[in-house]
Amino acid sequence: MKALFFDKFGDVDVLRYGELAPPSLDNKSVLVAPTFVGLNFADIYRRQGRYVLQGEAPWVGGYEGVGYVVATGADVSDWKTGQRVGFVDVPRAHAGLVSAQPDQLVTLPENIPDKSVAALLLQGLTAQYLVEDSVAVRSGDRVLIQAAAGGVGRLVTQMASAKGAQVYALASTAAKREQALLNGAVAAYGYQEDWVALIRQATGKGTDIAYDSVGSTLMQSLATLRDGGRAVIFGKAGGTPPLVDPLKLMEGSKGIIGGDLWTYLNSRAERQVRVDRLFTALHEGRITLPHITTFPLSAGQDAHRLLEDRNFAGKIILSTHE
Repeated sequence: MKALFFDKFGDVDVLRYGELAPPSLDNKSVLVAPTFVGLNFADIYRRQGRYVLQGEAPWVGGYEGVGYVVATGADVSDWKTGQRVGFVDVPRAHAGLVSAQPDQLVTLPENIPDKSVAALLLQGLTAQYLVEDSVAVRSGDRVLIQAAAGGVGRLVTQMASAKGAQVYALASTAAKREQALLNGAVAAYGYQEDWVALIRQATGKGTDIAYDSVGSTLMQSLATLRDGGRAVIFGKAGGTPPLVDPLKLMEGSKGIIGGDLWTYLNSRAERQVRVDRLFTALHEGRITLPHITTFPLSAGQDAHRLLEDRNFAGKIILSTHE
């Protein structure tokens, strides 16, 4: 099978496209032929060696995608050859065939194109748990969203705004700040500004919730909170978060909540319910699709380069059929 892979860590030039042995099919697994797979910053971190990878080289990136079942193990009865499926945590997805466990797959609405599924699934489910589970956003809440024009930030902005929250967005460029306003934010600030002071002034007592995917800015996110507010940290794109003195949190009755999607995707039924709810939100217009840029899997180096460009905004997906 064809795959995008690497056998050492480094810059984009370590990526190669070529033939690899296909995954084996055991009694309890399902083979899926993806049509489109998503590219995420986690794939860059894996390529760079910043994330631990299981197994030995050659490594194949990718975890999310959409495709069709091509074979099932002898003990698998709930999936059939030819079924269209989506997945968000199936490793080695940047390939012509992937091996999945039955509980990792979900069914999809017939009216959603494959490209749209690959562009929305992982980031949409992430944004969903952030506004529904980590902290339940309510109408009137004042919410800080960092990296508000990014894949997850864009959706958190839309979802929180749809619930009636007042969103205060942070983004790195003027174009991205304008996009955050179009997505429902009431104000948008740049990282070069004294955004803590500006947000505290705009909100009065401070924010109720601060979503931080940057990591190194955690202390500043905490500084925007009102007494009793909550910061949700779910990434470290800008560096490792600093250590926090619990006594400092106690003084303002503030809290820090860690966010991780896999806490909530803990059963097949839960996955399906959340996916169904996500596409209902899309159908009803509470969220929108990102700008989608598509590369063939063979152009994986170019796709990685574009994602690493800080001026890029949107979702990159890879086509497995040239």
